[in-house]
Amino acid sequence: MAQYYRQGHEAYQQGQRALAKQLSEKGSGHKRKMERLNVEAGAWIFRGDHKPGEVDLHGLYVKEAVMYAEDAIEKAQSRGDLEIRLLVGKGLHSDGQVAKIKPALEELMKRRSLPADVDPDNAGLLIIRLR
Repeated sequence: MAQYYRQGHEAYQQGQRALAKQLSEKGSGHKRKMERLNVEAGAWIFRGDHKPGEVDLHGLYVKEAVMYAEDAIEKAQSRGDLEIRLLVGKGLHSDGQVAKIKPALEELMKRRSLPADVDPDNAGLLIIRLR
């Protein structure tokens, strides 16, 4: 994808507008395909078995994890659950071993005014109180 954009940029600078457009369209096609495959992969990763009241968000991109967490929270609230447990991981497999999902969900809980506590026995588990 990036290769097509780079080549398209070079072609444009050389005055080859038709070729630049062609390469740009190829790059855009690859980008759309990549985005579609990322969504499918996220759904496949998330599809695993879940215990009631627990959602495993490991392996997802932050945007996907937030989307699935919001959906799970809404469903838990509509059932009248008191809490939901979000398995977010510790970030050990992230770039630089820095957690990305956990801080994003902690911020989401602040915006939604929902108390979120880290499980004392598992730093990769957020317990969200729904009432």
